[in-house]
Order: sequence, then structure tokens, then C-alpha cells
Amino acid sequence: MIPGIDTILFDVGGTLVAEAPAATPISELVARPFPGVVEALQALAPHYRLAAVTDTAVMDGAAVRALLAPVGLDALLEVVVTSSDVGAAKPDPRIVHEALHRLGADAERSLLIGDRDVDRDAAAAAGVAFAATDAGLVDALARASMLRAGAFGDAARHVTPVDERMRAEALARHEQLTKPSGSLGRLEALGARLAAIAGSCPPPIPTSPAVAVFAGDHGVVASGVTPWPQEVTAQMVANFAAGGAAINVLARHIGASVHVVDVGVASDITQLAGVRHHKVRAGTADLSRGPAMTTADACHALDVGARVAAELVAAGHDLLVTGEMGIGNTTAAAALVACFTATDPVTVTGRGTGIDDAMLARKQEIVAGASARARAWLDPVSVLAEVGGLEIAALAGFIVGGAAAGVPVVVDGVITCAALLVADAIVPGLRDRCIAGHRSVEPGASASLSYLGLDPLLDLDLRLGEGTGGCLAIPLVRGAAGLLSEMATFADLG
Repeated sequence: MIPGIDTILFDVGGTLVAEAPAATPISELVARPFPGVVEALQALAPHYRLAAVTDTAVMDGAAVRALLAPVGLDALLEVVVTSSDVGAAKPDPRIVHEALHRLGADAERSLLIGDRDVDRDAAAAAGVAFAATDAGLVDALARASMLRAGAFGDAARHVTPVDERMRAEALARHEQLTKPSGSLGRLEALGARLAAIAGSCPPPIPTSPAVAVFAGDHGVVASGVTPWPQEVTAQMVANFAAGGAAINVLARHIGASVHVVDVGVASDITQLAGVRHHKVRAGTADLSRGPAMTTADACHALDVGARVAAELVAAGHDLLVTGEMGIGNTTAAAALVACFTATDPVTVTGRGTGIDDAMLARKQEIVAGASARARAWLDPVSVLAEVGGLEIAALAGFIVGGAAAGVPVVVDGVITCAALLVADAIVPGLRDRCIAGHRSVEPGASASLSYLGLDPLLDLDLRLGEGTGGCLAIPLVRGAAGLLSEMATFADLG
């Protein structure tokens, strides 16, 4: 069962049945269902309202029904709507709206399953959930169920658009403060962003920031993308727990707490105190040879991140900062950035921990091959599973969890930028609830920030990760909020 869903819409060609070659005469069309499709719909029919929405300029719904009848699909679909019926093709949402109207169904409780980007975009425009048949219909259904059943799905359903009225009110208030117009520069825009996130003007001043450092290992290390051994991940986790890492020092000086989460460290560190133990698996597989993890692994890690965010907010933390640790994770991040921003893999692959030219060339080759493979996937979770990392998945869940709770989320460097790309692809518009803490020197960071339309607060040539750049941005966030609530207006002065 898929939580919160009672209606499922299907694309037809490429989703339920094999597509016929272009220009095939209607009289020669034959429905050839993909393996398991009929059985899947038979299992769904007692529990869901089922319908089809398909693009065809030469067939109406009745004609498509007749085509599907010999294989038993017609009897399983309550409604069939074609682009010919409504005079508009996907990604125009009218075909989806018409199917929902005929069913009397609610968009918020509906799911569209398809195999093309126009299906995805039509679903988004119509306000319905979407799942792609990247690995077949059964996988799409399972992925949709996993995404909606856990903490991540619950958080995703509670993410709302920011309050643009409060953003405008904050900008207007800046014009009344005792200063020349615009003289506080980007702090004014930051304060307005905080007001939009909080839904209030002035926005609350964060008093209890928390940095979550998610740790995971990467099988691609075996393919020669870094000079550092995989064991360093576990050693650094111990360092975080002992308070001796850079992020611990910066957090102490700024007044932030640090929370370390093992979501995928290859070593067994269950005996280590001061760590939240939520290991999904002991590191990913080598993404240069195949999928880094299963979609189930990715969904589990998304849930871990969302749960950690909810726990931190429940404990009183009102500003979340993303951090990470994982030897080899700049390779996974570069592959994700290349996929989600449609950027040349070579240009977004950097030197990470400072590798030489030969190792950089090897790393670029691996990122190019892996991202070419992942670009075949339409669903962001499929891409995440193919080339991502467990800590990156958990960070994506953490960002969504913070956004759902209505607190600002400060994003750190290239790894967490990659996580935000994933999160924003799953929950469109999520980026508006995030703040870019800094610009990492890794090229993938700039590509991500440009794609997301985020201006980083700091540019200090950092490339450490751990959440260091995000942590350093905390005083700016506090100051931007404080200006709106504590600074006098000209009216106050009479």
C-alpha cells in the first residue's frame, strides 16, 4: 500500500505497454504489456482508483481502451484520457486534471506513473505525486511506497511554499530602518528570506543552532579516486565524537551543537559513544562498476536524515546546518551534480582532498561514466541510488525534515549541495527554505549554487566539508534576523 494515495494514473506507451514504432498505422497497433504489468494492476485494482493518461493525437480514450482490451488492461482502468480528448499533450496538466475530474479524485491523494520527463512535469503541474518506471512498474510502485511510508515521506508532505508576503514585508521594513536604503546589502535579502521561511516579520533570531554530520563510506575508493584510505572515515567520526575536529572547534566558538550520525561507515563503530547509530549498510558499492546502492537503501537513508532533523527540532534547535564525512564522497557528489544540473562531468569534478593530475583524470573518467549511466534514470531517487552516497541521501532527508519543521537549513559545501539537488528534485521548491552558507572551491559547488539560484554568504576558499562553512555562516543568519527585530525605524525616532 502507498500511504496517502488512493488514485493511480498511468501513462500507457512505455509505461504499461511497449511503444510501437513511429508512424505505425492504427490498424496495426497491438498492445504488448511489459512483464508483470497486468498482474500489478490486478493487485492494485481492489485498493486504488486506476486510470490512464496518454498522449496520442489520433486516438481518443475509447480507441485506446479497445486496444488494451485484448490483454485485460481495459477492464482494470476506470478512466482512459488521451491528449486528443482534451486538445493538449503533456506536460500540459489538462489531461491529468480531466482524469481526476472524471474519477472525482483529489490531486493530493493521487500518483502518476510514467516513463518520460513530460509525465513528470505534467504531474508536478497538476499537483500530483510522480514515480518513474526507471526499472519497471513494480519498482516504481515499491519506490513510491517506501518514499511515502517513512519519516521522509511524512516530512515531504509537510513542506509548504515560503511566505512571499512576509518576504515583501521584511523588505519594506528595511526601507523604514534608520539607515540608507539598501546599505546593509545582502543582509537585507537574507533577513527577508528568513521572514519568508518563518512566515513572520521580523523572523525569530536563532538561539540554538545544530550541526548534523552524517558519515558514510564509498566503494568507489577502491577505484583510485583518493589517496586516503577508507579507514579514515571511521577515524574522523571518532574525532568528531571526541570534539577534536575543525567543525567541533568552530561550533564551540559560535555556540552550535554538533551531532554525529553513522549512516554508512564501513567499519563497525557501534561501540563509539557520542554517535547516533543509524547505519543503513556498511558503505556503498563501487559506483564505477554499477549502482552504488539499492533504491531501498537510498529510501532508508532518506528516512534517517528526516528523523534526525525532526529529533533536533523537537529538542529545541531552531537552525540546522548540514555536515558530512566520507572518504571518496566528492566523486559521488560530482556525479550527482552532473546529472541534476546537466553539466559536463569533467567541469564539476574537482580535486577533493588535493589529488594529483593523474588521479584527477581517473576521477573525471569515473564520474563521466557513472553520470552517463545515471542520466538514463528519470526519478531522482533512482539517480541517488545509482551514483550517490548514504550520507548524501541522509543529508537530503535532513534538509527536507528541517524544511518541514519550518526552520532555516544552512547548506555547507559541495557534498551537501549535491544533497540539496536531490532533495529539491524530490520536493520541488525546497531550495527556497535553504541558505547557502559558503562557496566551496570544488567546482561542483558553484555549478549547484548557480542551478539552484542560491547566493552563498561566504567565500573563504574552504574545501574541508564537515559543515565548517555552514557553521561559519550562523552569525550572519543571526545578525540578519536581529536587524529586523532590534533596529530602530525613523518613525521610532519621531
